[in-house]
Amino acid sequence: MAETQAVYYRSSRGQEPVDAFIDALRPPAAQRALDDKCELLNGLPPAAPPLAFPHSSQIEGELRELRCHYGRRLFRILHRRSSNLFVLLHAIEKTSGPVPSADIVIAKSRFADFRVRMDTSLRPRAAGRDAPPPHRET
Repeated sequence: MAETQAVYYRSSRGQEPVDAFIDALRPPAAQRALDDKCELLNGLPPAAPPLAFPHSSQIEGELRELRCHYGRRLFRILHRRSSNLFVLLHAIEKTSGPVPSADIVIAKSRFADFRVRMDTSLRPRAAGRDAPPPHRET
């Protein structure tokens, strides 16, 4: 089995919501901070356990949060593993308390959609581009 790779979830309309979230962040240094954290998911051995705290923590079941920050701003990228892929499902700027249940529902729904579409020949495929991109525009 190949090493792990972080990929963006891609909707049936071809949108990659986590990539769009990161791309919309300002300043560009905040984008780089999140990209650098996503990079930690790449290249792990197939049997590697989830990233440990403070990089990651469990949300519910196999759903995890990648814990990112830029200065005092806190971000969470909800992801789940599928074989050697880490599927980046949903991203939020965290303002207080635990991740809101509505955001957990979104991530779970996207993963369910990912599973169904990855097992069929529907286009576009549910796994988007590798994350982070080699050179994000700034």
